[in-house]
Amino acid sequence: MTTSQFAQRPEAGPANHGVQLREVMAELQRVIVGQERVLERVLVALLAGGHCLLEGVPGLGKTLTVSTLARTLGGSFTRIQFTPDLLPSDIVGTRIYRPSTERFDVELGPVFANFVLADEINRAPAKVQSALLEVMAEGQISIGGTTYPLPRPFLVLATQNPIESEGVYPLPEAQRDRFLMRIPVDYPTPDQEHDIVDRARQQVTTPVSLLSTDDVAGLQAAAAAVYVDRAVQDYAVRLVLSTREPREHRVPIDGLLAYGASPRASIGLVSAGRALALLRGRDHLLPQDVYDVAYDVLNHRLVLSFDAVADGITVDDVLVEVLTTVVSPRLSSARVGHAALTV
Repeated sequence: MTTSQFAQRPEAGPANHGVQLREVMAELQRVIVGQERVLERVLVALLAGGHCLLEGVPGLGKTLTVSTLARTLGGSFTRIQFTPDLLPSDIVGTRIYRPSTERFDVELGPVFANFVLADEINRAPAKVQSALLEVMAEGQISIGGTTYPLPRPFLVLATQNPIESEGVYPLPEAQRDRFLMRIPVDYPTPDQEHDIVDRARQQVTTPVSLLSTDDVAGLQAAAAAVYVDRAVQDYAVRLVLSTREPREHRVPIDGLLAYGASPRASIGLVSAGRALALLRGRDHLLPQDVYDVAYDVLNHRLVLSFDAVADGITVDDVLVEVLTTVVSPRLSSARVGHAALTV
């Protein structure tokens, strides 16, 4: 189906948006074997206007995921290989003096694309990481006193290899906090790996462009308009507060965290939950949506205490306690949906 065919569809609200997004998911899965959860979370981050940190060993299709997403959504794509000798100007651009004209021209960097893959971000020094994260936060850069806005939509997917510790510059917690989600990328199942090997012997599958960048902007606006009941928002906030004040929320993790999640986590839970609700064809947020995105939004924002690390406790162990202890409100979809219609 082409972009023009999408444009000819009658508008039907969130249900229609859900159908479009499911067709995008189906097209991504036609190219990428498995990784359904990763693909769904990347789409959620895009709809929520956030950025993702993909963590997995090499060879799991992280680059293919981003390039396929860009082609399916009609956007531009660039891949930046992070290395120790990379400079901030290699990413954002720089001024170049032209002797022929006796003036400086601005050469924009590869970050000027709709979808940017920051491959192995932890291989570059802190000043380069900071340059990229500033671009992610501001959505613009300044060169020679002139501000250049980045194209919309704009999504950064940074990757890092969790098994290497030499020659890398781990992202500081303050910088990791700027990513909406950290998404683990796991190995495929045996059946999926057989499928991957079979496809490698065949002609490469080319994804079809289903949406335009304007369509994506419309979907982002629709996700931002998803209704949020106060009780659901309170559930998201309590999840975050329980990582900072576990005793008050009766979560048995006291002493396990040196630092809990920041207010960005509360914002991220609601915005990512809204995007997931739209992906599921609803115009209102449910507690289940918040619960489903909570692991990806919170897992990179928690700092374990020294005692927890010494005892072999992981962030996943802490999140299990948080998500199973903090009680979610009992709200039916019909009730919240009715409230969304009456607002």
